[in-house]
Amino acid sequence: MTAGVPAIWPGADGKPLSCREKLKVLAENHDEARQALQDVFEDALLMGVDEAAMRRILAELVAGLDSPKQRR
Repeated sequence: MTAGVPAIWPGADGKPLSCREKLKVLAENHDEARQALQDVFEDALLMGVDEAAMRRILAELVAGLDSPKQRR
């Protein structure tokens, strides 16, 4: 199962982003993040971590990311 780059990136106002440069950066960031998470996931499984537990750990990691909007 491969999660592809989203077809639509919703803006804060609910409207899809349309700036080509922003879409390019978002697609590149998505690819980089996916590959980094895939590597972390595979390493954990090869070291004996339970797959379901690792998926939960990674989901919790994402859920716990700080928002730059809340740092102000």
